[in-house]
Amino acid sequence: RGSLPLLLQFVVLLILVFAVILYRTIILVVFLGSSFRTEAPVLSSLTGSVLNLVVIIIMSFFYQKLAKLLTDWEMHRTDDDYSYHLTLKMYLFEFVNYYASLFYIAFFKGRFTGYPCDYHTLFGYRLEECSVSGCFYELSQQLLVILVGKQIFNNFMELVVPKIKMRVKKWRLRKEYSNIKDSEQWKRDYYDCEPFGGLFGEYLEMVIQLGFVTIFVAAMPLAPLFSLLNNIVEIRLDAKKFISVYRRPVAMKTDGIGIWQTIISTIVTFAVVANAFLIAFTSEVIPQIFYRYVYPTDGLDGYVTNVITNYTETHNTTSSQCFTYVNEGDTCYFKKLTDELYYYRLFLIRAIFVILFEHIVFGVSRFIDLLVPDIPRSLYLKIKREEYMASSALTEDLDSPPPDHGEKSMV
Repeated sequence: RGSLPLLLQFVVLLILVFAVILYRTIILVVFLGSSFRTEAPVLSSLTGSVLNLVVIIIMSFFYQKLAKLLTDWEMHRTDDDYSYHLTLKMYLFEFVNYYASLFYIAFFKGRFTGYPCDYHTLFGYRLEECSVSGCFYELSQQLLVILVGKQIFNNFMELVVPKIKMRVKKWRLRKEYSNIKDSEQWKRDYYDCEPFGGLFGEYLEMVIQLGFVTIFVAAMPLAPLFSLLNNIVEIRLDAKKFISVYRRPVAMKTDGIGIWQTIISTIVTFAVVANAFLIAFTSEVIPQIFYRYVYPTDGLDGYVTNVITNYTETHNTTSSQCFTYVNEGDTCYFKKLTDELYYYRLFLIRAIFVILFEHIVFGVSRFIDLLVPDIPRSLYLKIKREEYMASSALTEDLDSPPPDHGEKSMV
């Protein structure tokens, strides 16, 4: 019973991903045949990013309902178990929803397109490729569109939507509002403000933002800056929201942030590995450094001719690598390393870089973790002093004899 919605969710996700890919491919072909031929890759990528953002926002609502439905079916015994499994499902769904397109561009796009006269197709259309400059530019563009668009949409939902709900509620309950118009302030506030729904949405928003900032920071170094600006604005929006939109939340005692701590630690660890692979296999940093090492006298002048090969067309066809229509007899260049020994040496260098990068980063982070304690020594001593004073007071109360009230007088 619980596996069917989960399977349906993954099927819908795959359909949407392929739909966006097919849209980009069709738009690219349409623009290549129009007067916007030179801007075709940028326009298809940008419009595809905006379309992907709209799909992500729509599917986010369905994933929230699906996560709650699956958790309800599991019938957990305690509220803590229910909250734990709901949080885990919600984040996993949102992780796939927000990051699937980014992982596709970073690690899969352009790697299975084939070569001239042997191109792989999807529904009759050639699989999309990265531009001549590589996939890094498109990855940063996609990340920027999703990150900024998500921030704008979330701020709108947090500030404007509750006010709209408040006005609709006043219109529906206008008779009740007319009776309390001259009542005490707390009654008017109770009717005006919405009940506080908890911090789950705030945690989820911050954790998703952390993934954007850390996992793909190598492709978009300005992502932390945009997140910082958004958080500065959101601090003021949250202050206004808690003062004038929501009722005062009920304080609850807790010993931590629960599963969110595990999720954050997992994201940080995964981000190190993801950035290592981004730098090594997606960017051109390692290949350029390796080329300059192998051919120190050429510099980077011969790098482009080293990583591409030419193909003379024998039929009228199109090639997005050339960004033009290629006629019979024309020479088309596409990206491919023809020197197999050079290719395997480069692959070995990339693998060594990934291993060294992650070990160095993990080692430095572990050293800092050991160097900086979780609790400052001054606070640790104060906690121990309070525990000692509380234990001493309890011991004195147990050792002292009970008070003598004398015998009760008989009436």
